[in-house]
Amino acid sequence: MQNLASAPHLPVGPAAIFERAASRFAAAIGSLNRLSPLVDLGVRLFVASVFFKSGLTKIASWDSALALFDNEYAVPLLPPGIAALLGTGVELTFPVLLAFGLGARVAALVLFAFNLIAVISYPDLSAAGLKDHQTWGLLLLITLLHGPGKLSLDHLIGRRLLAR
Repeated sequence: MQNLASAPHLPVGPAAIFERAASRFAAAIGSLNRLSPLVDLGVRLFVASVFFKSGLTKIASWDSALALFDNEYAVPLLPPGIAALLGTGVELTFPVLLAFGLGARVAALVLFAFNLIAVISYPDLSAAGLKDHQTWGLLLLITLLHGPGKLSLDHLIGRRLLAR
């Protein structure tokens, strides 16, 4: 059995307790910061997949997509055929940019606006559907305001440009 007198001396008192707690807190924050790029990527991939799948659904059944824009969606200022074409183009282009983190803030802004227009244009949106759109909008705002993170082409290009 070890003699207590030979045990390493640990400082006691409020300052020492605070210092140990601060050290542990700093270590925990460091761990969270290392996870941040993966979370940023996950957010981008999740939102991108939602919009991209919607675009794929439209091109898989173009006649149905046109019927939706003719009869269900009330897109302001655009004829239904043009709205369908532009909407599908947005859903197939900007999610790819968002996923790769290339022009990610612009892609997030375009998809945020698209998402808002979708909510306004579909009067029969259910409460669950509205909640989905709110979630997607919030996730897009994270990328728009925070940036795409370190696992993005924007970050890689930015590092290369700064290295010059």
